[in-house]
Amino acid sequence: MDYAVKISGSGGQILVDCLMTHGVEQVFCVPGESYLNVLDALYDARDRIALRVCRHEGGAANMAEAVGKLTGKPGIVMVTRGPGAMNAAIGLHTAQQDSTPMIMFIGQVARGCLDREAFQEIDYRRVFGHMAKWVAQIDDVKRIPEYISRAFHTAVSGRPGPVVLALPEDMLTEIGQANGAPAYQRSACAPTPASLRELTRLLAGAQRPIAILGGSGWTPQACRNVRQFAEAWQLPIACAFRFQDLFDNTHALYAGDVGIGINPALAQRIKDADVVLAIGPRLGEMTTSGYTLFTIPTPQQCLIHVHAGAEELGSVYAAQLPINASMPECAAALVDLLPEAAPAWSGQAEIAHAQYLAWSTPPQVDGPLQMGDVMEYLRDRLPSDAIICNGAGNYATWVHRFYRYRHFKSQLAPTSGAMGYGVPAAIAAKSLYPERTVIAFAGDGCFMMSSQELATAMQYALPVIFIVVNNGIYGTIRMHQEREYPARVIGTTLTNPDFAAYARSFGAFGAVVEATEDFATAFERACASGLPAVIEIRLSPEVITPTISLSGIRAQALQKQNSVKNDG
Repeated sequence: MDYAVKISGSGGQILVDCLMTHGVEQVFCVPGESYLNVLDALYDARDRIALRVCRHEGGAANMAEAVGKLTGKPGIVMVTRGPGAMNAAIGLHTAQQDSTPMIMFIGQVARGCLDREAFQEIDYRRVFGHMAKWVAQIDDVKRIPEYISRAFHTAVSGRPGPVVLALPEDMLTEIGQANGAPAYQRSACAPTPASLRELTRLLAGAQRPIAILGGSGWTPQACRNVRQFAEAWQLPIACAFRFQDLFDNTHALYAGDVGIGINPALAQRIKDADVVLAIGPRLGEMTTSGYTLFTIPTPQQCLIHVHAGAEELGSVYAAQLPINASMPECAAALVDLLPEAAPAWSGQAEIAHAQYLAWSTPPQVDGPLQMGDVMEYLRDRLPSDAIICNGAGNYATWVHRFYRYRHFKSQLAPTSGAMGYGVPAAIAAKSLYPERTVIAFAGDGCFMMSSQELATAMQYALPVIFIVVNNGIYGTIRMHQEREYPARVIGTTLTNPDFAAYARSFGAFGAVVEATEDFATAFERACASGLPAVIEIRLSPEVITPTISLSGIRAQALQKQNSVKNDG
């Protein structure tokens, strides 16, 4: 579209024209009468924008978030007012916590009905003001290109994140004319020469440095540049919680992930480090082991913190060297920094990697099914660009710890800890990259929060493989329950369907695995089916973690309680 000319038509038509200008290729939605005019305009644009109709707004929002996470471009979701918007809030929250560019369009009541608590009316500025980078309502057809341009620029600038735009129903049907706007352009910030000189000085004087990569805004070239920088300095590299795909896990410099269930040796290495170079992560609760790896507000280590959002620097930790820079620009600058002599810590990265390999070698647990062996099979069987998705739950421990990510954007998981994420995220990933293998891991509780999206996978012929780890409980909550209130079990037991039969009821492939040796056959049959597939893994609830059983946790907690009573 030539943005120098006027755009004419209904509000919905102008909006869709703007989406095409900004390069939108697919939209996720649950239809609603409040934005029917947009849907009608999408009908005319169906050869340029694919409309993916979902079964729940939470699924649609998670799919849009996954697109933003995988591409770095704003994922688009459209939902109806009131209940539709509230259902979609989970995806908005994940986009905010995960720094993912995303735009949510919400149908709104007609302008003449506003502020009367009309049917399904909500003031979205008040509801989502803390959960999005910008929340606004378009009341004037002439300003649609202006608002949408700002939404795209806001979603991708600085620390990326979600934007919400409410669309009054009568505004969408109104006929008008508007001045067009050009496609958005990403703005970026780069490290200053002075900050690069200081970074070089601090690193050159270190004895025990480590780098932690994380956050959004990365590109394949940025990852290559950081790898080259790390190789020049022989720097141990760790990855923040659920950003394990930023650095090849098989590389000799890789030290492991800094997240839930961190390798104790890696945690100690970070605590003992004299210089920590954090490139991109927010250094939130999960990446700092509950804010214990660094003291607040001044870390005991020399902290060099690089982040795209200036507001993040110093928000929790006062870094010795804060650098406001976007990831591609930072990485491009780092690649030119070369050590003048062999680093004093030569050999430490090799030790750190050996500790990672030992930590990511699965132990044997009780029972006929070894989840560690399943993960080893998958990491040997899957191509390096396979996309591994998951939501939240103890089952994810096996994925994060024992799978080895080798390819940029091969891990798709919420740092927000949202259950139900893996299924819709995997569907979105397959819609983007139909040629890539996409696997979604989910616990039985996690899967049932979004299992209706199997219908979406079937509707659009997206053959994702869903691996459901069924232990009949809300595993993470049960684990904490036994730790804090041993033997007082309530509210964590589940009754589940036969998940394989459930899959077949949609027309998908379904299989049940109860022993390790049966998994490979089930997986190969799932791949050969060419259909969306559910493989139900039936796992004893005792196998709650790779290192301790549920009854072991209970026994430890009871022993601790008895010890406290006896001391009293």
